[in-house]
Amino acid sequence: MQAVVTLAGEGTRMLPWSRGLRKEFLPLYDRGSAGELVLKPVAHLVVESLAGAGADRVTVVVQPRDAGFVQSYFSVDQGLLLRHRRTPDRLVETRRFYRTLGQVQFGFVSQPRAAGFGDAVLCAKGTVGREPFFLHAGDGVILERERGSVLRAMGRLREDEDLDGVLLVRPVADSRRYGVVEGVPEGAVGPYRRLRVTGMVEKPKRPRTHWAATAVYVFGPALFPALEAVRRTERPEELELTSGVQHLLAHGGRFAALTLSPRTGVWCSVGSPEGYALALARTRGRARRLPRPQAND
Repeated sequence: MQAVVTLAGEGTRMLPWSRGLRKEFLPLYDRGSAGELVLKPVAHLVVESLAGAGADRVTVVVQPRDAGFVQSYFSVDQGLLLRHRRTPDRLVETRRFYRTLGQVQFGFVSQPRAAGFGDAVLCAKGTVGREPFFLHAGDGVILERERGSVLRAMGRLREDEDLDGVLLVRPVADSRRYGVVEGVPEGAVGPYRRLRVTGMVEKPKRPRTHWAATAVYVFGPALFPALEAVRRTERPEELELTSGVQHLLAHGGRFAALTLSPRTGVWCSVGSPEGYALALARTRGRARRLPRPQAND
């Protein structure tokens, strides 16, 4: 299955850091093969999650200025392995990631200017085509017991019921700062509570629910013409993904949402200094509790 990862936002809340380096490459903690704490960029963890969910093709949306660095990071550097061949213990995690890269085909597309999350997704239309795809923002990651399990559940649900999309939501204290999902409870999918989505509104002043959209989705191909229709008719300055979802809902589209809970996973975003500090602390605590990975991972 295909996947789209967005690394094209300006990251203004993380200035001055983001003036030189992308927030998606801020390091978070993970557990290494020998049980030690290791640091991995957020985007690195995102790709591991997508690969764990079964993605075999990943399109990365980048700004032109970042294209070289991003492509380099998601490529196997044989020179690096050669230079450090006498200290193989330092290459264990790098080799693990290179094995992951060997299982995934990467493509890179540019978003000429930061014009909204929906615009970044629309940039990937030419590579995704008319196939379903995972969508994952590059500045956040789900902390879960088995990496990729939430995405797998979302992908199966979309395929089994031929839905236009499956969203991932979580309860928040103040949902005015998020894309808010409205829906009707529809039982459960495994350990995840399920909603039938009836609406989605971007940063409403008076939200009707406390369900905030998490920047992890599975979509069918109808999302692209929906985003194009919104751009053509509404001519927004910034094209929001929320508008594409709402357009599809208004025209008979079918969406479900799965809900995150402390039992099933925690969303960590590095979109702000406070968010990054919390994500760093959470991933460190989680990495210390994780069992040691198997030797053949």
